[in-house]
Amino acid sequence: METISPVLDSAFWITAGVVLFLLVLSAFFSGSETALTAASRGKLRTQADKGSKGAATALAITEDNERLIGSVLLGNNLVNILATSLTTALFTRTFGESGLALGMATLVMTALILIFAEVMPKTYAITNSESAAAMVSRPIALVVKIFSPIVGAVRLMVRSVLSLFGIKTDPDSHIMAVREEIAGALQLGHSEGVVEKEDRDRILGALDLADRTVEEIMLHRSGIEMINSANAPHEVLQQCLTSNHTRLPVFQDDPENIIGVIHAKDLLRAMYSEIGGPDGDAAKLANFEITGVANPPYFVPETTTLDDQMRQFLRRRTHFALVVDEYGSLQGLITLEDILEEIVGEITDEFDPDDADPVVAQSEDGAFLVEGAMTIRDLNRAKDWNLPDEEANTVAGLVIHEAQMIPTVGQVFSFHGFRFQVEGRQGNRITHLKIRPL
Repeated sequence: METISPVLDSAFWITAGVVLFLLVLSAFFSGSETALTAASRGKLRTQADKGSKGAATALAITEDNERLIGSVLLGNNLVNILATSLTTALFTRTFGESGLALGMATLVMTALILIFAEVMPKTYAITNSESAAAMVSRPIALVVKIFSPIVGAVRLMVRSVLSLFGIKTDPDSHIMAVREEIAGALQLGHSEGVVEKEDRDRILGALDLADRTVEEIMLHRSGIEMINSANAPHEVLQQCLTSNHTRLPVFQDDPENIIGVIHAKDLLRAMYSEIGGPDGDAAKLANFEITGVANPPYFVPETTTLDDQMRQFLRRRTHFALVVDEYGSLQGLITLEDILEEIVGEITDEFDPDDADPVVAQSEDGAFLVEGAMTIRDLNRAKDWNLPDEEANTVAGLVIHEAQMIPTVGQVFSFHGFRFQVEGRQGNRITHLKIRPL
């Protein structure tokens, strides 16, 4: 008893208490590092806007991740090394200066640091990242301020060494763009069943407006319904009454020569005024000039982004624009509704024909029958596929681009993980395709 008591004296217990305190500090540094790096800056911003000072501090110190990580790692390594040294001293004092003491100290400290100073705090921090980040932000901010000179010197040394090998470091290069981060989170949430497909498509559609042009969604000129200014007034009236559209372009001599856009309400109002009201003479319509009612045409380049075009529609208070190419030739038309459909999906009303929208029908053999004019984006949204739309807007255009020819009926192609079979063709236009995933 007399030989053991000097070993377990007050110095022993003080040293053991210091080791325990250092393990707590190590757990604090490890958990803080995980919490601050895993916390969503968007959620922290929301908490900061609600008055959370901890969240505001966490946002401030995560602006420079390199300095933050350097300070936390420096503190964590200091306490771990010091705790290991003190533990080695305790075991050496207890068991003597032998290899057994050093081995036992290594094993004990490895287990303690791994369990209580690494895994446990990191597990808590990653499951409660935002709340943990707000909680530890103030003491970590003090640590960053204290260690800032040392971390700055280490950073300079590291960059100098890396520059010798031609490596340039950018602390912000790893930060993902906000749009890409949102898109990735939506795709991940959908794959895990948390986000509905419709919600994902709407948000991604809104995010993609800045990257897509009017050329991709416009109604091609071959499908535009126009009014000939040379037609008789009663023919123009009948065409407007039977048309499914409220606004119709007016051309003179050549369909390429658009001189205006007429609105059905303006036409009816002007004709009603021309005949003199309910008791007027309909024969007066013979002298009616449609060009006096048509609004000036609004032309936009085919390379205009959907985001910019929507802003222009809202600023000009108009919903209708004619699309031209770089030579000024008419290519198609686009409306505000077309842009909104890229976000919310197809918008139909009582005047839209039932067969106006391409339908993806499945045949008995499991393949899908698709109209060639259907856009790749609509097909991807309908079937949750990932066909590329960089080189072509329609499914038929994709097949022609990949085949580098205008295929005949019955030809089969395989690319991008799908089998395409041409089912119909009119002239040089592919009308129907049968598609099956490989």
